[in-house]
Amino acid sequence: MSKVWSLSNVDVNEFLNLVDACKGNIYLVTEEGDKLNLKSKLCQLIGLKRLIQGGMIVNASLVCENIEDEAMLVRFKLYRKIEQNTEAE
Repeated sequence: MSKVWSLSNVDVNEFLNLVDACKGNIYLVTEEGDKLNLKSKLCQLIGLKRLIQGGMIVNASLVCENIEDEAMLVRFKLYRKIEQNTEAE
């Protein structure tokens, strides 16, 4: 697992949609050392409630298990949007 970035000023709804799309576990690690698995809806409800002020995540680090998820999260951090798959089958 590798740390993707320090998480701050993120749109919570977009971020949780992205986490739901990830294949592996995504962990939110707080400054206090709490490690919350964001693939769990219960952790999302309990953990994010403590971290949110004014609709934005205050400060935490993001860690993921899957390299593809890591790349997707880095793109989200850089461009602040979720890429949609528009290919026709």
